Amino acid sequence: MEIDDVLGAPYERHTIELGTDDEGPVVATLVRRRGDAPSRRAVLYVHGFVDYFFQTHLADFFVARGWDFYAIDLRKYGRSLRDYQTPNFCRSITEYYPELDEAARIIRDEDGHDQILVAGHSTGGLITSMWSHSRSGAGIVDGLFLNSPFFDFNVPWLMRRPMMTAVTTVSRRSPYRILPTPSLGIYGQSLHADHRGEWTYDLRWKPVLGFPVRIGWLTAIQQAQRRLRRGLSISAPILVAASSRTFRGKDWTDDARVTDSVLDVEHIARWAPMLGTRVTIARFDGGMHDLTLSGKDVRTDVFRELGQWVDAFMPPPGTPEIAIPPAPEDKAEMQAAGERSAQTSASSEARPPADEADDKTGATA
Repeated sequence: MEIDDVLGAPYERHTIELGTDDEGPVVATLVRRRGDAPSRRAVLYVHGFVDYFFQTHLADFFVARGWDFYAIDLRKYGRSLRDYQTPNFCRSITEYYPELDEAARIIRDEDGHDQILVAGHSTGGLITSMWSHSRSGAGIVDGLFLNSPFFDFNVPWLMRRPMMTAVTTVSRRSPYRILPTPSLGIYGQSLHADHRGEWTYDLRWKPVLGFPVRIGWLTAIQQAQRRLRRGLSISAPILVAASSRTFRGKDWTDDARVTDSVLDVEHIARWAPMLGTRVTIARFDGGMHDLTLSGKDVRTDVFRELGQWVDAFMPPPGTPEIAIPPAPEDKAEMQAAGERSAQTSASSEARPPADEADDKTGATA
């Protein structure tokens, strides 16, 4: 790890080389914060669209609980974005799998962790869901925390099909074409301290108005969402968290501080069960799109719920399994089996050994 991350000590970063694409050399950046004591447990955090890792209080939460914390800035995002690249662009969600695989390898093989909780926000929640599904059974992901995952587009149903059909057609010819869409200005204003929020971060990597949406990127998201709706088979336990309300409106109101102003939260609740068979859904009144950037009281609720879920579904490796007391029916079956075993044993003892029986038979003859 290089000791020069923009967040300063105790954060370190490592550049993951990913070859070259049509725009030039590609990298991802793995950020690490270790706890004071050695740990075999680690978190891997994956940001959303128009985003990068800066939420140090999230790292504080896990480090205080005895976990080492890692975050990855995916290719063409944040620390990994180069001047010659189109910000946040991809043609397929699978393009991110190599850096996620390498991050997991470093966390497990090089840094010696036995357990990984993957945390994904928004687009990162969709990406990590698809990646976790593709790696199910490989012993890579032990748990998944999805913070307002991007499971559907926040547009009316009647508009979705014609819009997406047109986008798919154009995407094949002009993947970098900009699609006219509403900006993320209301959400950006609700976050940054220079506007109406309380957070400070690098506006080059997370601009208030967002980055242009490219048709190729939109198609990649659409394809991943379609696959999710057919049903995934993620074997790890999953916590899906979302606000209780969606922001409705085109102009600023204070409601933007206590709602999800990016996604329709009912879409999240609707599609969450398609991830696998071990899904927990938690809703938070007053939550913003990034729940960890919500108001203080909501943040407290989010972290409390997350901590309780982790304790219940991701105990430390080596924790003894909970003893399950037998039901009355089980006790009766066990008793009957014991009686049959005792009868068989008594019957065996009553019969003489085979050689003695042979001797008696011979003597009688």
